[in-house]
Amino acid sequence: MKPTARRAATLALTCSALAASTIGVVGGGQAFAASAPASSTTTAFPPLNRAALQAAIQTRPTDGAAGAIVRVAEPGQLWQGATTDGETGRPIPPNAHFHIGSISKTFETVVILQLAAEGRIDLDQSVQHYLPGLLPDTFAPITVRNLITFTSGLPDVDEGAPALTADQTIADRYGYRTFDQIIQQTLRPTGRPWPGPHFAPGTEQEYNSLGFRIGGALIEQMTGHSYRQEVTDRILRPLHLTQTTVPEADPVMPKPYLHGYMTDDEGAAVDVSEQGGDPSNMISTPADLDHFISALMQGRLLPPAQQNELFTLPLNSQGQPVPFVGGTSCPKVACFGAGLMSTRLPNGEVLWGKTGHDDGYANGMFATRDLSIRAVYSVSNLSLDFGAPTPLSNRLIAAVLAPAVLTPAS
Repeated sequence: MKPTARRAATLALTCSALAASTIGVVGGGQAFAASAPASSTTTAFPPLNRAALQAAIQTRPTDGAAGAIVRVAEPGQLWQGATTDGETGRPIPPNAHFHIGSISKTFETVVILQLAAEGRIDLDQSVQHYLPGLLPDTFAPITVRNLITFTSGLPDVDEGAPALTADQTIADRYGYRTFDQIIQQTLRPTGRPWPGPHFAPGTEQEYNSLGFRIGGALIEQMTGHSYRQEVTDRILRPLHLTQTTVPEADPVMPKPYLHGYMTDDEGAAVDVSEQGGDPSNMISTPADLDHFISALMQGRLLPPAQQNELFTLPLNSQGQPVPFVGGTSCPKVACFGAGLMSTRLPNGEVLWGKTGHDDGYANGMFATRDLSIRAVYSVSNLSLDFGAPTPLSNRLIAAVLAPAVLTPAS
């Protein structure tokens, strides 16, 4: 993920009218409680309305987007849709490749939880224990669980660095940094003050990408293998995710792909599909991400104890959800478990999943735990504002929940 995206808060799938509410808990400190139970029977959603879904994904002038691909499924039903590319006028293949951005955090979390299940990582042990000297002495002990539940209190990637212009971001898009380079350049920058902790570990929740760069370094330290190899061997190959890759420094996009664009300082769209980033960068397709989140919800990747971590939210010492700070991803209290965020729908169901951004791309991957609904989308995003809601995602959930409201003419 690129610096602009790293500094932006993650997006909720639904609009403010579908405000999320919290459920369940995971400890940021010593107190823990059971996570929300999975539904025992499949929840009835309205049958997929293809016309409403197609109308929802059509890009509009106010979207700040050049195109989109979407995959929505219910038991026994599957819909795949795509628009034309607004810059080239060519149809976009429904299963095109795209940069998944922070959706890679969920893949990383699975690897860490698998290592915990194998007894190779203790979630309650500190980063300072496993990676001595990595963090400056100003940081109190931060556990591995703090990293994957966004409760570390760490500063975010490149915090305090001057903001880049659009032209600078576009020009720098091929840049690549290792985990250690990102960590050191963030925590021990040259020419500006070193950032300190935002809060005591476990006391609050705040969206953070630096913790997952540290998590990537931890995976490599504990296994002796690259992040790419661990994700490939533990997730991609077993699930036969043949269209998903961890390209590292290779900027070439596999074909076909959704072209990502950014608007330069003169207002022109520039194709930024080929880009660098860091070792956790991933490229995938709607079908592969659908397969991944389905397998995850079915418990095919983790034993029960580690599976429970995904759906457990942080509590404070009084047994109350810790506050969410520094953004609008959650409604004032924690909504992230380990590597997944929760969003409660008006019908009472809870979506679990992850959004993600890279230069030119805004994405989402969500499902209910019983897989009564699941959705993956990628928008070719022209805007530099990664903190703004994605209009398409709002329309998409409306088309799923109340398809009669949104018609092709709307």
